[in-house]
Formats: sequence, structure tokens, C-alpha cells
Amino acid sequence: MVGGRYMHGVLAALLPLALFAGPARPPRLPAKTPVVLFPAFHFTKLLVTVRDQTTAPDCPRSGTFQDWFQNNRPSRFSQVCQDKLLTLRYRHDPSVPMPARFSEQPGVTVEIMDYGSTSSAPYYQAMYRRLEEAGYKRDKDIRVAGYDARLTPDMGGFLERTRELIEDAYHDNGDRPVHLVGHSNGPLYAQYLLTHSSQAWRDRYIHGFTPIAGNMPGQGSMYSLMFTGQNIRDFSYPTTRANARSSALMYQSAPSTYMSAADPAVFGNREVVVHDSSTGRSYTPRDYPRLFADAGLRTARRLADHYIGFVKFADRRSFPNVDVYGERGSGLPTVVGTRLENLATGQIADPDGFIYRGGDGNQEDITNTAILVWRAMRCHRFSLTDNPGVNHGALPTDPALLDRLVANLERPRTRCS
Repeated sequence: MVGGRYMHGVLAALLPLALFAGPARPPRLPAKTPVVLFPAFHFTKLLVTVRDQTTAPDCPRSGTFQDWFQNNRPSRFSQVCQDKLLTLRYRHDPSVPMPARFSEQPGVTVEIMDYGSTSSAPYYQAMYRRLEEAGYKRDKDIRVAGYDARLTPDMGGFLERTRELIEDAYHDNGDRPVHLVGHSNGPLYAQYLLTHSSQAWRDRYIHGFTPIAGNMPGQGSMYSLMFTGQNIRDFSYPTTRANARSSALMYQSAPSTYMSAADPAVFGNREVVVHDSSTGRSYTPRDYPRLFADAGLRTARRLADHYIGFVKFADRRSFPNVDVYGERGSGLPTVVGTRLENLATGQIADPDGFIYRGGDGNQEDITNTAILVWRAMRCHRFSLTDNPGVNHGALPTDPALLDRLVANLERPRTRCS
């Protein structure tokens, strides 16, 4: 009886607590390694606002349009108008630092839409969904380091903005180091960030780096785009002289064009990037000074001298010094150059004149294997996985690649003394 009364008293005391305790909380999921994605060339959504512009009299004076690959939003601004208004102005003044010599057209402002959010780079839905299957949540432990693809990573506040994004992702996810994922040109921006941040910062904030077909030494096809142009919305070649000229001039004005062009220090003369049919002369990456001189492109030569090979990666001092899990495609014919009628700006590209070599359909093997030099990192892991037959655009949607990414996110990072 005494025992029974005691138990009854205990239950009576606990009953009010049970009434107010509410349902049991679900078990807490283990924390995930946060991911920050660096999108490909023009895969970041940009909003362009135009107010009382006079640069292009045949175009609307004011309004807005968006600029990004697969943009499906109609605009009053034609493709030619968009090209003209996105063509950067360059003022040659050696007393001014190179990044400060560029400006927008008067009345034009460009901003990243939804910066940091996965909505700013909609192309990567397959990656976001695979990470969600592994327990990730968009805009919490998946974030996007978007950028204006015309600019190089020393411009537009890229470094400060991106460091802050990474540090926020670190703190918002239990002080867990962040894994950087880049696609195509994105790894150039990630690599610049890593090599322009202290090793102490990397040791604290960075878990590792997955470059997917990183365009580290550039690609040969960028040289011909300065003559033919290429439309961002679908990466098609212009079919009219007006569009070819407006697009080519836009590429000539952008410093990222030169940063993304094949670096002769890596490529030498191993591929022809432009052939001038009017003279029979061929140009390799090593010949770029003569190419721009023969074409009368004085400003292009100045920008090329500064920005070709701009993101350093091949010497030991420029190694990322974090764990690297690289991915590449191979086995596909890849355009590296074009046979042109002459060296005039604004030519319609002839597919029968394209010059090919092996690669992933967008970047050649010289580019996609260049990071093999990182095998010499003193301590950190390095791998480069080949994906035969998977093209450049399909790589970040490939199930096997995404499974490896998830597995690598779960690996502890290397700790180097």
C-alpha cells in the first residue's frame, strides 16, 4: 500500500507536466557541411536598369531587362540593344588602377538578383534537389556566390561580398566550414577568392573545393567570340551582322573575356584559335599580340596583356591549399577556334569553319586537365574524376557526380600542421 500510494503521488505530480510538454521533438538531424556555389559564365541572374540612356538612340531610353543564360522573360530591349547597353566603357589612364578604368554606359546600372539565394542561379536545380535529398535546405546550408560575368573577381566588390557570404554560411550553420562548388568559369572566381585570402582564413572557413570543369587557364574559343559574338540567352551565334557586331563589341569590352581566353603560358601554340581566310594566316594563343595588332584592336591588346592568365593557379604559391575534388568531362568534339573571312569585328560564324579538338563540348582537354598541377599540394587531398561522354552543361546535373559531391561533403577535411 505504501508503495502504491507513492507511485500514485509521483504520477499525479508528473501529470500536469505531461499535459503541457506537447509532442515529442523529432530527433535533431546531424549538421551538414554548408555549400556555396559559384555559377558558370552568365548563369547568375542580372537585372539591368536603364534610365534616360543616350548611348543607343534606336533603343528604349528607359526600362529594365534581365541578363542570364536561359532567360525566358520578354523585354522591350532587343538583343542588339541589350548588347550595346551592357558594353563596358574603358578609359585608358595608366595612372588609374585597371579595375577602375571600366564603367557602365551612362544611365545603366546592373545588379545581381537575389544575391546569395539559390533563385539567383536557377540552372542548378538538379544539384539543389540532390542536396535536399541528403538533408540540405536551400538558402540555409546551400547558398550561391553570384557575380556579374562581364567583370573579373577584382571588380564589383566580389571579394568582400563573397567572404561575407561564406562567413555567414559558416556561422549560421553551427560554425561548420564551408565547401565551395564551382562550375565552368565559377572556379576561377573561387580560386581567386582562395588565393586572395589568408591561409588562416581558409583553415577556419573552408571545408574543401569542388571545381566542375573549371576554366582555370581559359579556353581557345574566347578569341573568336571577339569577332563573331555569342548570345547569352542560349549561347547561340548571331545570325545578323548587326547582332554579330553588337555582341562582339560587348565581349571585347569585358575584362572577363580575356581572363577566360586560352593562356599561352599553358596552351603555347598547341591549337589554332583564329584562321584569317583572307590572308591564310593562323593564330594560336601564343600569337594573340599579333592577332589583335593585325585586327587593329588596340584596346583589346591592352586588356589582353593585363587579364590573360589573370587568375593564377599553376605555381606552388597559387595552389588553393584546401582539399580539392575536381570533375571533368571528356571524349566530345569541342570548338576551340574559327575560320573567319577576315579580322573584321561582327562576322557571322560559319559552323563549317569551326576548328575542333577533344574536350567536354565547351572546354578542351588542355583546360580541363590543367589543375593536375595541384597534385603537388603539400598536404591537402586532390582528385580529378573524368566523366567520359558527359558534356559541359550536363556535368552539374550528372547523378554520379552529384553522389560523389554528397559523399565528399561528409568527409572530414584534411588538417595540415
